[in-house]
Amino acid sequence: MKYIFLMFLLLVVTGIVNAQDQREFSYTEGDTTYTMKRYVFMLLNKGETRSQDSVEAAKIQEQHLAHLNTLAESGKLIVAGPFDGGGDHRGLLIFDVETVDEALKLEAEDPAVKKGRLSMEAFYWWGAKGTVIK
Repeated sequence: MKYIFLMFLLLVVTGIVNAQDQREFSYTEGDTTYTMKRYVFMLLNKGETRSQDSVEAAKIQEQHLAHLNTLAESGKLIVAGPFDGGGDHRGLLIFDVETVDEALKLEAEDPAVKKGRLSMEAFYWWGAKGTVIK
């Protein structure tokens, strides 16, 4: 009996660990099956260093957009955009990558982050797989 309980416990723990490592899961509601996928949601916030003159700021912005385009072309960045109003939260990015650390490393190469104009805050976000924003 003790052996059966230990085997059961091992199977349950293994199942929990495997479920946490997966980036997708599906569930059915009625006759519809939904597939959810784990992405990395990143807030781009106002950085500590915003003392650049307008010419330098425009150059950094141009490099920032080129960096985002490169990430999008690679398929790792699937959504990007600024927030309206220009407050402390400047924009959002959604990455299709395995980990938060991977997204942070990718965005750390952004010239706006390197120059201190933007800072990053990232966490996991579950969304419907294949969602398209038009």
